[in-house]
Amino acid sequence: MTSLLPVATIIFAMLLSIEPVHIPGYAAVTPAFTLMAAYHWAIYRPALLSPLMLFVIGTLQDLLTGALAGVTALLLLLTYAIVLTHRRRFVNRPFPFIWGGFTLLVCGAMLFLWSLHSLLAAELIDFRSSIFRAVLTISGFPIASFLLGRTQRALMDAG
Repeated sequence: MTSLLPVATIIFAMLLSIEPVHIPGYAAVTPAFTLMAAYHWAIYRPALLSPLMLFVIGTLQDLLTGALAGVTALLLLLTYAIVLTHRRRFVNRPFPFIWGGFTLLVCGAMLFLWSLHSLLAAELIDFRSSIFRAVLTISGFPIASFLLGRTQRALMDAG
């Protein structure tokens, strides 16, 4: 049962990401909660995180938000691949190092998303919302990481 914890928390993060908030413009700058959870589990429990599940969750998020299908799935799969490639550098490191890696990842992800949307729109889209979304995602990561870590220790170590 505890082997489902990473998938369950990523699904919860996805639902949190798509929860309608009645603030004008919030949808464009919603923190990337799904990315936070995928990053955490790719570092700490990659064996319990299947690329297929990341693809399904990312595609479902895109379909539920009306975004271009497959973009979030691609982003989650790229995150998983990048973290696995450099995972040994993150394991048993202090949190500021983990957060720094996440910051680099988010900056690259937001630049990728902005470039993709600009390319598809055939014009340069305003970059400010991407910057704001990146700042919200990076600043929210310590809380998400703390909650995911506590959940991991409480449920996985008990099981």
